[in-house]
Amino acid sequence: MSIVTIIGSGMMGAAMARPASDNGHHVRLAGSPLDNFIIDALKAGKDHPTLKRSFAGVSGEFYSADELEPALKGADVVVAGISSFGVDWFADHVLPLLAPGTLVVSITKGLRLEADDSLQIFPRYFASRRPDVDFAAVGGPCICFELFDRRQTMVCYCGEKMEAVRKARSVFATSYYHIMCSDDAVGVECSAALKNAYAMGVSLAVGLAEREKGIADARGITENCIPGAPDLNPVYNPQAALFAQSCLEMRRFVDLMGGNGNFVAGLPGAGDLYVTVFGGRTRRLGTLLGRGMTYSQVREALSGVTLEAAAIITRAAEFLRRAQKSGKADPKLFPLMMHMDSILNAESPAAPDWDAFGGF
Repeated sequence: MSIVTIIGSGMMGAAMARPASDNGHHVRLAGSPLDNFIIDALKAGKDHPTLKRSFAGVSGEFYSADELEPALKGADVVVAGISSFGVDWFADHVLPLLAPGTLVVSITKGLRLEADDSLQIFPRYFASRRPDVDFAAVGGPCICFELFDRRQTMVCYCGEKMEAVRKARSVFATSYYHIMCSDDAVGVECSAALKNAYAMGVSLAVGLAEREKGIADARGITENCIPGAPDLNPVYNPQAALFAQSCLEMRRFVDLMGGNGNFVAGLPGAGDLYVTVFGGRTRRLGTLLGRGMTYSQVREALSGVTLEAAAIITRAAEFLRRAQKSGKADPKLFPLMMHMDSILNAESPAAPDWDAFGGF
């Protein structure tokens, strides 16, 4: 039995407690500074406030962000379950507390734009802060509710040390949580991060179709993240075209980053993109922008919702512009990415240039 400490008690971090507990490991679920209301509810024996599930069958304890030291003491495996906006907090406050040789499994999706104009995946950033700690990361289609409910799920664990990746797999793999392993951390992590960005792009088509019905505001958009949100004007050809363009641009991007672009056709890319456009915050973001709302209006309508897709798009587009100056990239090969950036950061209207799409 291992001690598995999950840092970040949001929905996906909390869902990771299920397979770890089912495998007989002792789970400690610790909140970030934003998670006090979740930890307070779980300590009181209540359901998880956002996952809407009981933790009565999970073996372990709950810790607030002020209790990191006892939460991490003796931990064999630590899950980084924070959002991309909490990466620096995790590096500053959690990594220094880890014993050498601890295995960190990151489920956080995103990319860092560095001062030297490079993009860096989170596991490499963490490793630069603690080279004596082992790191693995997770990519692939995994809706938190379904994992917690033991639905059949298949993902990819990656890392630059296969021994660490296989150890992570041995801790979490179950009869319902199936794990492929890869040493191409760049290919997997870039695909997993970019699908969040492009899920917004595909969802633009949902809003554009709804705009045809006169829906130009935030009506029908709820604060929950339950998948399966209905299209108020079911039109799918535009969504399919944007899905295909997203996969094309993701492959080009992964190749540019030095990863294996073939991952885009698998679990970390197209597989994860598929589930992400069915519901959740990124779908709501793209839908509202497609309806014609500005990004400022959308932020107000979705106040309190972490919009990680916006951060990824902004960083990826800026990376492409900087890489163009050095002759390493051509932003014209990423018309959907650059259009999404203009929607977010120049408040341009959602109006895809369909004739700019396509290619191989």
